[in-house]
Amino acid sequence: MSETDIILALIVFLFGAVIGSFLNVCIHRIPRGLSIASPPSRCPRCERRIPFYDNIPIISYILLKGRCRSCAEPFSALYPFVEASTGVFAVLLFLKFSLTPEFFVYSVFVASLIVITFIDLELQIIPDVISLPGIVVGFAASFFLISPGVWGSIIGIGLGAGILLGIAAAYMLVAGKEGMGMGDVKMLAMIGAFLGWQGVILTLLAGSLFGALIGGGLMYFKGKGSGHAIPFGPFLALGALLHLFLGPEIISWYIDMVVG
Repeated sequence: MSETDIILALIVFLFGAVIGSFLNVCIHRIPRGLSIASPPSRCPRCERRIPFYDNIPIISYILLKGRCRSCAEPFSALYPFVEASTGVFAVLLFLKFSLTPEFFVYSVFVASLIVITFIDLELQIIPDVISLPGIVVGFAASFFLISPGVWGSIIGIGLGAGILLGIAAAYMLVAGKEGMGMGDVKMLAMIGAFLGWQGVILTLLAGSLFGALIGGGLMYFKGKGSGHAIPFGPFLALGALLHLFLGPEIISWYIDMVVG
């Protein structure tokens, strides 16, 4: 990388961290039906408004040792983690796409996946207010991007929703109870809108593999009777990110392995 590229990557990271700070607001407020615009950030204990100099992504958390300046109430370590993660993904997108339309489109996509992941981990829900507009945005973007293209996006939406609807219906028929929420169906349709039908297939395969490995590990350590629900949304997000950054390489490797 040239010196200019390094400086741009640093700027992109800072931009991503700022977006991550906003994503923290979305993660907390959206599932609770609160406005993401107001009121400004406040300490949950003393309700003191957090000034801008205490709200600098990552840095303020470190300087304040993760606590409120007024009452020393500890803040979740999730906040700087989301900020840093968003910054890192922004840099990865910059390295892959440079400052092209793809960079901005997939920045929105990755931001949506981050919000969905942490909401689903905490509350086991995937809000429609994220996935449904995400389908529209992904489809609209397909008119301007080479991949997946308009028809690829349409097929991706239909395939993403159709596969999980079929699985959910089959599980209901066999087990007599719901095994998959509609939030997962809409999320995979959103992924299909952005990544096309190939993205849907790789996302579902990789997400199922991640889910089986991590879910199996949790069952092993916590016991089969723990009754702990494992949300599928985060695994779909992992699969989608895998396709976004390495999809063509993985597909090419698979074809070479099968043909060879």
